[in-house]
Amino acid sequence: MLLTNSALLRMSFLLIPAWVAVAQPPPPMYPPAELDRLVQRIALYPDPLLAQVLAASTYWDQIPEADMWANQHKYLRGDQLAAAIAADRLPWDPAVQAILPFPNILHMMNSDMAWTQAVGTAFLNQNAGVMDAVQRDRQIAYGYGYLRSNAYYSVAYAPRMIVINPINPGLIYVPAYDPLVVYARPRAGFVVGGAITFGAGFAIGAAFAPWGWGGVHFGWGEHTVIIHDHPWARTYVNRTTYVHPYSAPRYDAAHRAPETHRLEEHHDERREEHRGR
Repeated sequence: MLLTNSALLRMSFLLIPAWVAVAQPPPPMYPPAELDRLVQRIALYPDPLLAQVLAASTYWDQIPEADMWANQHKYLRGDQLAAAIAADRLPWDPAVQAILPFPNILHMMNSDMAWTQAVGTAFLNQNAGVMDAVQRDRQIAYGYGYLRSNAYYSVAYAPRMIVINPINPGLIYVPAYDPLVVYARPRAGFVVGGAITFGAGFAIGAAFAPWGWGGVHFGWGEHTVIIHDHPWARTYVNRTTYVHPYSAPRYDAAHRAPETHRLEEHHDERREEHRGR
């Protein structure tokens, strides 16, 4: 029996090993200047928050749904929020759940998914480079006088390492700033003290320990990230199999039904009180 050219072509594809068919090109390697630009908007975050955001960015595909959940539950705070996260047994990785108390950050990440995926890819593939970029940006902001200790966080300066920690470990304030301002030489007469502002603090107490809070910091000299008192070791190579030492309850997404509709059982006490008046 003679085979047509199209049939031969189809057979050739069937003979290709499976590992060749699913092989993907390696992610881009960002030069230092590009890494500096990528992390500018988060480089001045306190270290524990920065570590959690970087870890969450490696699960960029889960950010949109997490942003929606956080927006729907933004009336919850502190222990009530932690209880709601645990009760819902959310399907996302604990790294993503860890930043649910910060709806403004999740919204920022969801609003610019190209940036979020770029940061996540860089953190998976160039962990040390990302950490070095953070330090370069911090050194610039410190050199121009913008980055200083204040009522919200402490800034410990060294020539090659700047550590930023919240004044109260259980209350984290997110700095708001314009990268075009804090990484540039201030113009004459500009008050550098007002370039970084802070809104309301986010309570992160013991109830959030299952998501790594309370044991989060950087080993800047060793290029390590410690979450839940263990090294964060997810990389581009092991990204599909890496299991980190979190204890947060969650559903196994691989065994979820294709469509799930969660029954909302949380109530905004302020709304209930208003209805009763």
